[in-house]
Amino acid sequence: MARPQLRGLDGLRGLAALYVVLFHCWLYTFPGYPHSSAPGWLGGLMFGRLAVVFFLVLSGFSLAISPARHGWRSDGVARFLRRRAWRILPPYWAALALSLLVSLFVVPASHFGPPTAASAAVYGFVAQDVFTAPTPNGAFWSIGVEAELYLLFPLLLFVRRRWSAAVMVACVALPVIAYGLTAPGASPVEGDNWLAPHLAPVFAAGVVGAGVVAAPERIRRLPWGWFALLAALPVAGLGVVRGSVWSVHHYFWVDLAIAPAMTMLIAAVATGRPAVVVRFLTARPVQGLGGFSYSLYLIHLPIVMTVIRRVAPHVVAPGLPTFLFTLAVALPVSLLGAWLFSQVFELPFKRNRSWSSMIASAQRLRSTRSARTTASAQSTAP
Repeated sequence: MARPQLRGLDGLRGLAALYVVLFHCWLYTFPGYPHSSAPGWLGGLMFGRLAVVFFLVLSGFSLAISPARHGWRSDGVARFLRRRAWRILPPYWAALALSLLVSLFVVPASHFGPPTAASAAVYGFVAQDVFTAPTPNGAFWSIGVEAELYLLFPLLLFVRRRWSAAVMVACVALPVIAYGLTAPGASPVEGDNWLAPHLAPVFAAGVVGAGVVAAPERIRRLPWGWFALLAALPVAGLGVVRGSVWSVHHYFWVDLAIAPAMTMLIAAVATGRPAVVVRFLTARPVQGLGGFSYSLYLIHLPIVMTVIRRVAPHVVAPGLPTFLFTLAVALPVSLLGAWLFSQVFELPFKRNRSWSSMIASAQRLRSTRSARTTASAQSTAP
């Protein structure tokens, strides 16, 4: 049962990463965000922040599946953090090096100018949610947030196990809600510091949702997809009535309001419904996209900005022609580049749990190739 669930979740992750790429193609083509100069029919591409919120909900859900099946117990805090670092940091550091080079020598990643030594230190230690420095890659803000939420995750499991899901959600959500009510107009955006406390409730929502996977069949069979739609309708309706610009300016509350719908959508996919959606998510192209979605998220923005700022001005007119040119060039280059990047910097760390395991795998691969070469030579010998 676990493998179909994980495949479906990977498909969701891949589509979310693809949306972030499209968002950045839109964002850097049309100035004035959120009062964009883009054609109205492209307005659906302006909600990149919500795609990252979805990533955080999905991350909490995925990490909590195994603990949910084992009484909300993990394999230990140190083991969990070590495995997360092994999985997340090597491709992140490789992408950081690439981003620094592009930002220094090709196109700055921020209007604050090229990265500095402080940028390398802050982003190298994944401390960008705590300290401010010129960014080498505008997509990296969420990596700092997620790293802090990983530190919180064992505590969330403890509270869930010791008391209840309601108590766990209350512990992270009530302080955020209180802050929002006492600081009218608060709406943190990408690039601000200390976003982890604000986004902790959406991560916790994903942790709660993972309980559906381990619940009795009568709970698993509930129409979670329909529940997700019903939960999303008020948020979407308010956004339609007040407008997309209003929604962007009120992300503080939109993030919290949409998280339950996202959680129930993920729960629906994890329990195999709706079947047509799960079949789509487990189709080979979507499943394959999910397999390198982290790499796509990490390296796409330097590619997109290079095309928009350095290539497109010499080829097409600003505005819509630049956007279409970017889609035609930056999107496939980002996908291919991310796949190649994942083969070197991500998948080896996904498939192996340690350096010794990685070295042993490499040795086995070399032995297999050597054996095949020998067999081929023998078969062609006179």
